[in-house]
Amino acid sequence: MSASELAAQIEAALSVDREEFASRVEAEKEVLRGEIEDGTFDNPQAIVGLEYEFYAVDAETDALMRVPRRLLEYIGFEKELGLHNAELSTTPQPLSEYGLRAQEAEVQAKLDAAETEVNREGMALVSDGLWTVPPVGETAAAYLTDSIEEDGMRMAANMSRAVRYHAMANTEYAPELQLDAPHVSLSSETVMPESLITSIQPHYQVPHAHDLPTYFRYALRVAGPLLAVAVNSPFFPPDLYDADGETVLDDCWMENRVPVFESVLNPADERKVSFPKDIDSVDEALDRIAADETVVPADVDPEGRFDDEFAHFRHKHGSFWRWVRPVFGGPTRTSANARIEFRPLPGQPTVRDTISLLAVFAGLMESLPRREHPIYHQDWATAEENFYRAVRDGLAADIRWRTADGTETTDTEELYAELFEIARDGLELRGLDAEASNRYIQPLRERVDRRVTPARWKYEHVADAVADGEPFAQAVWGMQAEYIENQSETLIEGAFVDWLY
Repeated sequence: MSASELAAQIEAALSVDREEFASRVEAEKEVLRGEIEDGTFDNPQAIVGLEYEFYAVDAETDALMRVPRRLLEYIGFEKELGLHNAELSTTPQPLSEYGLRAQEAEVQAKLDAAETEVNREGMALVSDGLWTVPPVGETAAAYLTDSIEEDGMRMAANMSRAVRYHAMANTEYAPELQLDAPHVSLSSETVMPESLITSIQPHYQVPHAHDLPTYFRYALRVAGPLLAVAVNSPFFPPDLYDADGETVLDDCWMENRVPVFESVLNPADERKVSFPKDIDSVDEALDRIAADETVVPADVDPEGRFDDEFAHFRHKHGSFWRWVRPVFGGPTRTSANARIEFRPLPGQPTVRDTISLLAVFAGLMESLPRREHPIYHQDWATAEENFYRAVRDGLAADIRWRTADGTETTDTEELYAELFEIARDGLELRGLDAEASNRYIQPLRERVDRRVTPARWKYEHVADAVADGEPFAQAVWGMQAEYIENQSETLIEGAFVDWLY
């Protein structure tokens, strides 16, 4: 697609009548509300799924690489924001021993097949939270800010040719487009700086749609603890820093994905990307999505799916950027579901670590409501505070937890001993035996026991190198080379804890 063709498509997208779009969203919200009342979105099976993002690097230099579009289509991955990104989505499966095995096996099978093809191109796919080595001969700042103007439309040079991504820089919605994190600042004319980050996104389908607010409330209370054990993005590409290495290390946050997403996509006076408030009812969830500011409206053509009945509402939901969000969808009436999309987690060092987080999250969603755990009554403000403490300090954060007997603790050992036991209970409620449950829990338990997250592993490698006299940039690149080397041996069948022996 030429620049002029893309510009024409952007212009067409921006010409969609916003009032007409909003009217359709409201009408479809009522259709959706009626289907929920009729029980269409109820399903007694617990279902899990996963979205998994990667970035591509040069297999020899570890420098970021753009993925040819033909290759992306050939390996069965989906395009994401940046030309260097690739994403896979798993087939939803019942939450059971077999369903979790199927989730893991599907990721392994797709990734193994993809690696064969990308290796032929001299590339490797990396599972990570934030890339740090720009393409050969380019700076990160230049790569992220390079753009052109064609027929009055601003377009990022290194962004996928997806109209909605490019339209964000040209629409009435006014994101700051300012990268703002400790000792990092970058101004852009597009949303391209958001392509620094990659994530995993577990999905959990609730049995009855009207119970979604309860599950959602619990999901918010475990967001901080789960993020703290998963953190994996302490560093930016070195050329983005405006301070010396020692200062960066002193003030380093463990999960910089969060400030990237929030600072780039939020307008100055609005927090679309945010830790969401509790939901009191399904009606409130629907109203929040419908009332959320539209970024890029669209005339959505039906494709013969059941959820085409609320296609404009679903389009609106695509920019309902919350760290935890409710989802209503399904290509057929029988597969219609209400689910929770859990978005705080960065990409992990290995597939097993990724599936462990999916399983533990799902186990918590099974057990917490069933056992009516008192964490339900934790103040929302405390849950939000826990989340941002985890962003800053990972497992070193003082996270407040309410135990099964109702007492509050900030003791890390006590918190995670109970959290993992709750997850085990939830998995066993779905038929997993103790051995199978432990297989999913153990990789995360060892992180807590050793007080080592992927982010802490990265931080210690860089800090040790700087202490030995290496320049900060060289230390970051050296750490990244070791991360990718370790991952090349463990991504599909190993675990992060294998790196620690």
